[in-house]
Amino acid sequence: MDLGISGKKALVCGASQGLGFACAQSLVNEGVEVVIAARTWENLQKAQLFLEREQGQWAENNNSKAFGVHVVCVDVTSPKGREQIKSNHPEIDILVTNAGGPASGDFRNWQRGDWLEALDANMLSPIELIKAYLDPMMAKGFGRIINITSSAVKSPLHALGLSNGARAGLTGFVAGLARQSVSRGVTINNLLPGTFETQRLKANFTHQAKLQGLPYETVIQERLDKHPAKRFGQAHELGQACAFLCGIHSGYINGQNVLIDGGSFLGS
Repeated sequence: MDLGISGKKALVCGASQGLGFACAQSLVNEGVEVVIAARTWENLQKAQLFLEREQGQWAENNNSKAFGVHVVCVDVTSPKGREQIKSNHPEIDILVTNAGGPASGDFRNWQRGDWLEALDANMLSPIELIKAYLDPMMAKGFGRIINITSSAVKSPLHALGLSNGARAGLTGFVAGLARQSVSRGVTINNLLPGTFETQRLKANFTHQAKLQGLPYETVIQERLDKHPAKRFGQAHELGQACAFLCGIHSGYINGQNVLIDGGSFLGS
């Protein structure tokens, strides 16, 4: 299926690895000019080289030109970082917000600073990026905004309270804003990944194994035994879902929380 977005420009946050990188890769393979942002320069360079090869292959197969893959090494949770992105790339067609979740733990041990850090990363920074780019998108009559949040929004985990709270706040905000932008051609949706094979997942299971006093492999196997799919998600699966929501055929999908968890959520 041709998603009709070749030549569009996308900003993908947290795109040096994991789910953010998978989203950037899927967009590149649709002929999208991509800006990738993350904090670690070495990882960004590796991602850029890989994506440029993918883009070159797409261009060759489609008798088109390669747009290049742009890199911005910043912390998007800081005003300075967001200002740098906006200054270098004042207009985009697609925005994918993404940030690693805060550490797991017991809420009794969290201080005000822990909560503010979680809110900055997983709620306020996405909102600030949306504020920076929404009006230009509406003025052009096309825009796609995707927030990568978490399945914990629908099925909260007690050890992920910081993430639960911050991401639920973003979900509520998007629910209202999406109804105001869709008539101008801009949709806003959230992708809710469940257990995907990422560094974040490994860290969570490592913490769980330590708390339970069990081997890491045992904790992994116990989770897989309970999983309907008997496997964890692969990053490219979420990347492809992201690309579809960014396409021209998805203009009537708006304000949704799209759960991608292999059926783990016990609801309809």
